[in-house]
Amino acid sequence: MRHRLRGVAMLLLGAMLVGTAGLSLGSWYGGRGTAPLSVDRAQDVAAELLPGAEPTGGMFVRGFRYGVVLATDDFGSAQAEFHYGVRADCALPDQLRRNAASRGWQNLHRLPGDPCDGWRVEADGLVATLTHGATGWALNVTPAAPDRFLAATLLGTLLGAAAGAALFWLVARRRPPVPRLVRTLVTVAMLPGAALTWADLLPDGLAEPVWPIWRAPAPLLVPLWLVLLLVGLVVLAKWQRPTGPAAEATTAVPETSPSAGRSG
Repeated sequence: MRHRLRGVAMLLLGAMLVGTAGLSLGSWYGGRGTAPLSVDRAQDVAAELLPGAEPTGGMFVRGFRYGVVLATDDFGSAQAEFHYGVRADCALPDQLRRNAASRGWQNLHRLPGDPCDGWRVEADGLVATLTHGATGWALNVTPAAPDRFLAATLLGTLLGAAAGAALFWLVARRRPPVPRLVRTLVTVAMLPGAALTWADLLPDGLAEPVWPIWRAPAPLLVPLWLVLLLVGLVVLAKWQRPTGPAAEATTAVPETSPSAGRSG
C-alpha cells in the first residue's frame, strides 16, 4: 500500500512540475498579439475616462509582472498607474462609469471597495481599473488578455500535466537508480520556477499572462540545469559500468588452453 501511494505521489509531482511549465507556455502562446501600451495611450485613456481630474502622481512600467520588472516585450506586459489624491471621493468612480458607458467601453464590472466601490472597464484591447487604497484613488491601465488566452493556458496546463505524469511513470519502470535520479534532477531543475509561478497565481490568478515569471529566473537556473545534466550523465555512466564482485570473479577465471584439454 505504501509503495502504491508513493507511486501516485510521484505521478502527481511530475504532473504538477511539468504542468506548471505547460501553463507558462500556454499563457505565452495565448498572450501573443496583446495590444501594446505606450505612455501617450495610457494618458489618453486617463483623460477620456476621468476628464478634468488631474493626477497627483503616477508611474509607467514596461515589462512588469507580479512585482518583477522584466525586459520590454510585445506580450502586453506594460502597466500605467495614475494617482488621484488621498480623499475618498465617491464621485470619481461614478464619473468613470458614466464616461466609459458613453464612450463605448465594454465589460463594466463593479469592484467592491471601502469606502467606495471601484470599476473595471475594457475597450480596444486595454483594461482600466479604478480602485481606492491607502494612498487614495488609483487608475491602472493594462493590456487585456486576448480571447484565446484562457483556452491556451488551460490546454497547455493539461498537456504539460499529462506529459509530466507520463515521464515519471516511464522512468519508474526502469531499474534503479534511474527512476530516483531522473525524479531528483527534474524536481530540482523545475521546482524554483513552479514555486514562483504558483506563489503569484494564488493571489493574482490568471488576470494577465504569467509566463515571464519563468524567464526572470532563467539566467540563474541555466547553470544549475547544466550542472545537474553533467551530474546525471556521470552517475548513469558509473552505474552502467560493470563493477563489483561479479566483474572481479569474471576477470579472475583463468583461460583453459587447448593443450591442457588434450592432455586429459
